[in-house]
Amino acid sequence: MKSRISVAAVLVVLGGSPYAVVQGLGASIDPYYSANYTLMELGSAPGVPQPYGGLTLKAGDMNTLLIGGRANYSDGKIYAVTVTRDAEKHITGLTGTATVFADAYGVGGGIDGGLAYGPGGVLFYANYLCWAADNHLGQIKPGSTGPDKLIDLSPLGISSSVGSINFPYPGFPGAGHAKVLSYNASNWYDVTLSADGNGTYNIASVAPAINLVSGADLEGVTFIPKGNALFPNDSVLVSKFDTGVVDAYEVNNNGDPVVSSGRHFINGLTHAEGAYTDPLTGDFLFSIWGTSSDKVFVVRGFTPLPEPSTLVLLAIGALSLLAYAWRRRRQPA
Repeated sequence: MKSRISVAAVLVVLGGSPYAVVQGLGASIDPYYSANYTLMELGSAPGVPQPYGGLTLKAGDMNTLLIGGRANYSDGKIYAVTVTRDAEKHITGLTGTATVFADAYGVGGGIDGGLAYGPGGVLFYANYLCWAADNHLGQIKPGSTGPDKLIDLSPLGISSSVGSINFPYPGFPGAGHAKVLSYNASNWYDVTLSADGNGTYNIASVAPAINLVSGADLEGVTFIPKGNALFPNDSVLVSKFDTGVVDAYEVNNNGDPVVSSGRHFINGLTHAEGAYTDPLTGDFLFSIWGTSSDKVFVVRGFTPLPEPSTLVLLAIGALSLLAYAWRRRRQPA
């Protein structure tokens, strides 16, 4: 189970290193990839209580990062913090003081390494509880400030306790499905959803588990299109908490990892947690979990996601605003 060992040491990106080594943690891009990719620290998110959970950009707003705070605890919340971008649109920092976007509790625990927009503009998050199990998937509808639905994953055959969820972008293998990762069992599941008539979703089917590693490990996951340097095939990056790495896997036609293709992408991390791909630049963002000195990092060197993915995220934002306005109009005076 997850420990609460603090993330010690001040993290400073060393200049001039082809590995972009992060001092204190000893984190670095694996030598296989280091000539093409650069690891940078964005720092702590101002106003977000530690430990950190999953992260994503707010639908329809490429300048607001959503990130879990007090991850794994019953008072866990999703916070909104402004990002700064340079002339090439790369995220260069986190600025201002974060505000609460929504409660993200579960049954005893709270948000873990998974935070992602799914169908209908619904924001999905995985729940975990330190030293116990909170094997639930939370759903927040557009305009809501807390979970509208919690699904118990155990009766559906998903091993306790869940660590993450994400959705392949349009055009990526497996698009239209969800990918759910069990932290404790290190299992990967392909999941299909069905609308429940209330603006949220049921789980319609769960494919057999794919085990990626022995022991507890899996957290955030994101999707890397083929054609990036040293990624000749569509791939995923998976944050591994206990191992302290981010691993790359090629995927099959359903967007699921080919286990034998696994290779370290980042080494030397302490408690790798969330994972997200910035559609504007292709940059890979991830968080680390602890009880102090939690940080957000970015890896540059990827190409922007195919244009439809950005348009879909913007469309989700527009639909979210329309849904929120419609719900407000229906409220009694």
